[in-house]
Amino acid sequence: MSVNGRPAATGQAAVDQLLEVLDLDHTGATTFRGVSPAVGPQRVFGGQVAGQALVAAGRTVDPERFVHSLHGYFVRPGDPAEPIDYQVENVRDGRSFSVRRSVALQHDKPIFFMSASFQRQEQALEHQAPTPPDVPGPDDVPTMSDRLARYPERLGIWGQIPRPIDVRYVGEPGWVRPGDRPADPYQRVWMRIDGKLPDDPLLHACALTYASDLTLLDSVLSVHGEVWGPGGLVGASLDHALWFHRSFRADEWFLYDCWSPSASGARGLATGRMFTLDGRHIASAVQEGLLRRVGD
Repeated sequence: MSVNGRPAATGQAAVDQLLEVLDLDHTGATTFRGVSPAVGPQRVFGGQVAGQALVAAGRTVDPERFVHSLHGYFVRPGDPAEPIDYQVENVRDGRSFSVRRSVALQHDKPIFFMSASFQRQEQALEHQAPTPPDVPGPDDVPTMSDRLARYPERLGIWGQIPRPIDVRYVGEPGWVRPGDRPADPYQRVWMRIDGKLPDDPLLHACALTYASDLTLLDSVLSVHGEVWGPGGLVGASLDHALWFHRSFRADEWFLYDCWSPSASGARGLATGRMFTLDGRHIASAVQEGLLRRVGD
């Protein structure tokens, strides 16, 4: 797939473009400005604005304190042709925790706002739930290119935009043809940033935040064997929460194990856990989204 005859960026080239998107301009003591990729969907991708909001918040916090949770609401669709301004409020700096509120604005109206909490490193109790059993590894499932080759008509804009994340579905993704997706209570996907990231832990957290919005809501459709687009549904993220449990690198493989406990009222709730190849539980996510039949 290409844009103006040039192949869409993948690998390190796409990762470098993602790093540019996450590298906000510092416009004031607690204000920042970000932009969207030159080629993208008709509205700003939710993971992008959440990742940028976390960049803004994190740049106002002591680097010895690491983000452990964020909670955000998507309140208006973002325009990718316009810059996004971020305003950060210092809610509190305590002895162990720092709390920030980061608001994304376009045309002086909020499109997204987030609260994020940062903590100095401490040691105490340690446990985690077991990893999902019998899940094939990333080298044992089809690549995104392999899957897309079967459905060129479903690709649209996604064949043109840069792909900085290597995404490998264990089951069928939500963009296949209607009828091609069996119902599955789980949506499991292997992911990693498809190149090398700098060692900055905040940057890895922001990249993971970006990735966490890619497939989470699709787990609601998976329960019913439904798909996105013609013959299926359209959706939009309403809110997003993410907890970081253990240190990680976003440019190393992690399994995103997602499922949906409930759907009603044209809204679906999705939750997911992220595990490294060696079974460490590094993060958890929860999201509610709006889901409507195409044409409704």
